[in-house]
Amino acid sequence: MDRLHCLKIFSEVARNSSFAEAAARLGMSRAAVSKHVAWLEESIGAQLLQRTTKQVNLTEAGLRVLENGLMLIERYEEIEADVRNSVSAPRGVIRVGTPPSFGARHLLPVVTSFATLHPDIQVFLSLDDGRANLVSEGLDLSVRIAPALEDASYRAQLLMKAPQVLVASPAYLKRVGAPRTVQELAQHNCLVHTLKFPTNIWRFSGPEGRASIRVRGSVCSNFGDTLQNAAIIGHGISVHPFYMVADDLAAGRLVVVLPDWEPTELDIYVIYSARQKLPTRVRALLDYIKQWAQSEPEWSAPVAPLAFPEAGRAAEAMP
Repeated sequence: MDRLHCLKIFSEVARNSSFAEAAARLGMSRAAVSKHVAWLEESIGAQLLQRTTKQVNLTEAGLRVLENGLMLIERYEEIEADVRNSVSAPRGVIRVGTPPSFGARHLLPVVTSFATLHPDIQVFLSLDDGRANLVSEGLDLSVRIAPALEDASYRAQLLMKAPQVLVASPAYLKRVGAPRTVQELAQHNCLVHTLKFPTNIWRFSGPEGRASIRVRGSVCSNFGDTLQNAAIIGHGISVHPFYMVADDLAAGRLVVVLPDWEPTELDIYVIYSARQKLPTRVRALLDYIKQWAQSEPEWSAPVAPLAFPEAGRAAEAMP
């Protein structure tokens, strides 16, 4: 059998933790996938996968084969792409990780525009909440939105800043009143994003310098859209990147709370493996995303305090 082909099949099984899902993605039968993996295990002389009735897990040997096998596959694809590029346009699949809201609202239009220019390239968008491993998930690029990156094993390029804003619905503010100081947030139902604020501490900068407050609430989540919707229906106060709530603010579904105090802004990075040269198709998409980021989309600009009604006045004005 073709060792490289077997490595590709094995990596798909490992990536999906399932023979059935790998078979579906590859357009093969489950039996054929199992046969190729079994041949690879026999050829290497080690068990690569632990199989149970419900799950497939990598053994230690399997993890080593996956990491090194992906390097071989990537190197072969790079050679293949270089040869193809000498006579034709880039082609192949690019796997891109992205936070769900940012991906759906802002990255998708960029990707579809890129795909229109490169019809022989298929872009696969995958959920990445900031914890995905590029190697095990098979990602070529991933967008990360965070105050800072912790993993130094990746190469990272800063795309832009993502200002954040403190918001609540007019109905919530009418019912309980608007906070007048950062300290008063401790008495409110605060909707906390557990990945961005694992210690429940919100940090701000404002006219009096920097301030921080430990908050709590009846609903928390690692999914920003959940907290956004909870705020819209009047359940509490939440912090979101401006790009998530700009439409809600413009429509009056949400208003800015404590407009003179700005939550700590986030950085938007694109990261990729530091192990090897990027394939031509991946480099093309990376350059396209960077060019888009340089245009400074409207939502990437700092939020002006007077852009929307002040929370206190909005609440008082309601009948």
